[in-house]
Amino acid sequence: MSSLQFNSVLLEISNQLSGDELDKMKFLCRDKIGKKDMEKISSGVRLFQLLTERGELGAEKPEFLSKCLEHIRRRDLADMLQSFESPCGIGSHPDREETAKLDIATEVIAENLGKMWRKLGRKLGLNEVKLESIYRRHPTDLEETVVELLKDWRKSRGAEAQTNELLKALRDCQFNLTAAKVEDKLADTGY
Repeated sequence: MSSLQFNSVLLEISNQLSGDELDKMKFLCRDKIGKKDMEKISSGVRLFQLLTERGELGAEKPEFLSKCLEHIRRRDLADMLQSFESPCGIGSHPDREETAKLDIATEVIAENLGKMWRKLGRKLGLNEVKLESIYRRHPTDLEETVVELLKDWRKSRGAEAQTNELLKALRDCQFNLTAAKVEDKLADTGY
């Protein structure tokens, strides 16, 4: 993850913290940050800056912040942080052909899956916290929820994300009609 991406995630987390939650975070971090600096913290951004300066937080070291967020019962924010932890560099994404196939599959599944999206998410290995976080982002738009689900799955799998795995998960969930529509669309587009 680039530092810009990581900082944008930290900014989003900061924006979603209430004043009470920030106070709880400060309490959890009191051993990492001196009393003098603690009094100067009025935002999540400032807290994250101080943690970074003290070597407790970074793009390659998000664990401490993730644990703090879980302790204040903001698993959705911890999940947001973890969802951006993906391997960087060569081989972290499927090849172009597989990416194109996954894009087609995502489009077809989003159009056809409906309210049973959580079942597919579980079959793909996403945990309940991740599923709840996806739901909170798009509580009233099923198609966007499914797109987000598949995007998170693809991110978690990196280069190992394969259309065949997605089709198998659909069939395991008894979503055979949707799997057949994906296969038909892939065949129509030359895959």
